[in-house]
Amino acid sequence: MRKVLSVNIGQPRPSEHTYVGVTGIDKQPVDAPIEVRAPGPKHGGLGSGLIGDAVCDRKNHGGDDQAVYAYAREDLDDWAGKLGRTLGNGCFGENLTTIGVDVTRAHIGERWRIGDTVVLEVACPRIPCRTFAGWLGDVGWVKTFTRAARPGAYLRVIEPGSIRTGDPVTVVSRPDHDVTLELVVRALTLEPELLPRLLAADALGQEAKDQARRRVPMKLDEE
Repeated sequence: MRKVLSVNIGQPRPSEHTYVGVTGIDKQPVDAPIEVRAPGPKHGGLGSGLIGDAVCDRKNHGGDDQAVYAYAREDLDDWAGKLGRTLGNGCFGENLTTIGVDVTRAHIGERWRIGDTVVLEVACPRIPCRTFAGWLGDVGWVKTFTRAARPGAYLRVIEPGSIRTGDPVTVVSRPDHDVTLELVVRALTLEPELLPRLLAADALGQEAKDQARRRVPMKLDEE
């Protein structure tokens, strides 16, 4: 069964790995229902899509295209084996730890119903940053995470409402293109030859779409 294994929110804590000096990456599971709504633009908006969840670096995180972050428990378990440590729900900074959901191969624009009311749309993958590496204490983490191409899903809020641990996750629609989160992260990082394929996904997050559009002409000019 596809479901939310835990809903996780974070509070600001000091960090030397971010220019703002604090981070909300340390997210902890909560038992009570959490309200979800569209936070508005990245700059000047409310940050996270989850009420009570901190997004400290509003320049690079949060906003409608990164309102909710989901990561699969199956992938966390695999990373735990590779890293030789326990990885609890929320430790990758994810708001939703899922089980039974093939997050990596989710299509851009795919919509998930969470519980009874909330509908989220897959917008873009996570591109790792030095805050993430610093939090895990692994200087090579950015390269390691990028090469694995299991980025998790940033989701935008289509229908607001309340979510809680145990809510079922139902894929209610999926576009007919083949642009998955895995493909996007590969194209934006290590395999720029894939960039033209990203433009088939109208629902791709605006920043990723702009990056693809800027780099596609460069690739075509080289050819």
